[in-house]
Amino acid sequence: MIWFKKYTTSDLNTRPQNNLGGLLNIVFTEIGDDFIEATMPVNDKTKQPAGILHGGASVVLAETIGSIASNMVIDAEKLMGVGLEINANHLRPVVNGQVTAKCTPIHLGNKTHVWDIKLYNDEGKMTCISRLTVAIIPRMKV
Repeated sequence: MIWFKKYTTSDLNTRPQNNLGGLLNIVFTEIGDDFIEATMPVNDKTKQPAGILHGGASVVLAETIGSIASNMVIDAEKLMGVGLEINANHLRPVVNGQVTAKCTPIHLGNKTHVWDIKLYNDEGKMTCISRLTVAIIPRMKV
C-alpha cells in the first residue's frame, strides 16, 4: 500500500465541498493499494456549449484526483502536494452519463509525484488520458 495511512472513500467524500471538485460533483468511489477512482457526472455543469464534456472539466477531474492521491501518500500535517504541471489528451467525446477517473502513480519522490490518470465513459471506453506532476512542499498555514 502506498498511502501514508488508511483512508476510506468516506474520508475523501466528506472533505469540504465548497471548491471546484464539489461544484462539479466529483465523488471518490474506490481506493486500492496503489490507485484511487472517482466519478464526475456529464451534465450542464461539465458540458461545453456543443453538448459534450468540456475538456477543462476532464482536466479538473484529473487534477483533483491526482492532487488528492499525492496528499494521501505524504504526511499531510507537515507537507502538501500542489499541482505543478498537467497535460491531457481528449480521445473521444462524452455526451451523457458520467466519467470515471483512475489514478495510479508513475513516480513518488520526496519533492515530486507523477500520476497517470485515465478517464472512462460508462461503456468503459477511455475518453481522456492525463499526466499530473505534483510538487511536494511544506504545509502552508492558510
